[in-house]
Amino acid sequence: MKEAILNYSVDCGSIDDSVNQIEIRLMQSTESFKNKATCLWLACFNPHSYVIADNDQEFSEALHGADWLVPDGIGVLLASRILGGQIRERVTGSDVFYGLQSRLNAIGGLSVFFLGSTEETLTVIRQKMSSDYPNIRIAGTYSPPFKSEYSIAELDDMIDKINASKVDVLWVSMTAPKQEKWIFQNKDKLNVRFAAAVGAVFDFYAGNIKRSHPLFQRLGLEWLPRLLQEPRRLWRRMGVSAPIFLYHTVLTKIKRLPRKNPVDW
Repeated sequence: MKEAILNYSVDCGSIDDSVNQIEIRLMQSTESFKNKATCLWLACFNPHSYVIADNDQEFSEALHGADWLVPDGIGVLLASRILGGQIRERVTGSDVFYGLQSRLNAIGGLSVFFLGSTEETLTVIRQKMSSDYPNIRIAGTYSPPFKSEYSIAELDDMIDKINASKVDVLWVSMTAPKQEKWIFQNKDKLNVRFAAAVGAVFDFYAGNIKRSHPLFQRLGLEWLPRLLQEPRRLWRRMGVSAPIFLYHTVLTKIKRLPRKNPVDW
């Protein structure tokens, strides 16, 4: 089930709902995948991604094209309440990653590919995966060049490596909006059942960045400790994007209010 948040169709279920849907679709695609099924994919929606997409048509198209657009941010929950919606739970990239990884490990026989981050981080991930999720096959990892745009040869190389690995699930960590645009632009070339743009999850899982305490997560303040840790990188999200997102939400609410007919004198 989805609801409209500032013209984006955002999933309004819980973390379990999202993971359940992905698992069902993932398993349903087993037979159709043999005949080149379309790659299903997930992106996260938050005030910052909304503001970026407002000035980036390609990013906006990518977010609109995602099969799952999950509410990653307390601002999205607030917007849903203001607009009379039903979203009551944040669903972050980390939630989807850990939730689906646990399901895949329980099922057994499926594989994952990690695209993004550094070779050092990917090495740590491979080591942790073998002990945390022993029933998941690591089909491959790849650290792409750190640049804003890739050449056709670089894109072909990435896609060839992923497809040759015969992977089921592709985790992509390139930061927004590059990761979402990469999946959206290349999904029809990928022999992958499911892909997800998960942002900083690789660094969280490898221990490079410590995720905020669960208390901050439950209170919707997960951003606060991270802002204190990385103020130069994250200040714009809370200082600029959040107010713009809230302003647009309130404007939308005002436009939806019923207009009173003028009094006939």
